[in-house]
Amino acid sequence: MSRFAAELSEKLVKKLQPETFVLLNTVDAETGGPTSSVTSWIYAVDPSTLRLTIDHRSRLVNNLKVNPLVTVTVFEDGQVFAIGGRAKVRQDPLNEVPFDMCCFDIHVEAVRNALFHGIELAAPPQYVKTDNVCAAEKLDGQVFAAMRKA
Repeated sequence: MSRFAAELSEKLVKKLQPETFVLLNTVDAETGGPTSSVTSWIYAVDPSTLRLTIDHRSRLVNNLKVNPLVTVTVFEDGQVFAIGGRAKVRQDPLNEVPFDMCCFDIHVEAVRNALFHGIELAAPPQYVKTDNVCAAEKLDGQVFAAMRKA
C-alpha cells in the first residue's frame, strides 16, 4: 500500500495558483470507463480544495455530475502527484465568462506520488498556445477571475 497525504502540501498549493498543466481523470458517464484530459483552468483554493472550470461543450461536465470521483495529475519538481477527490458543482453556469462553463470544487481526499521508486521526472510537460494568443490569454484571465469569485 502506498502512503498518501490527505491534503495538498504547501508546495503543491503554490504550484496550483497560476495556470498549470494537469491531467484530469474522470469516469465516463456513458461507458463507465476511465477518461483522461488535459486542462489548465484549475487552481488550489486551499490545501483541501481544488477549483476547476470546464466548458459545457465538454463531456467532462456530465462525467463529473454523474460520478464525482476524479484524479488530478500534477507534474512538479521532478515528481508526479496524483490527487484523488470528489467534485461538486460550485457554480453553474460560471458568471462573467463569455460562454457556458461549469465551475467545480474538488474535495481533496488523497495525494500520492505517482512515480515508481528510483526515478524522477527529467522535465515537466510544457505547452504553447498556438491559436490567437491574445484572445486565449484574455479568456484565461476572465475564467480565473470568475473562478476566484465563485
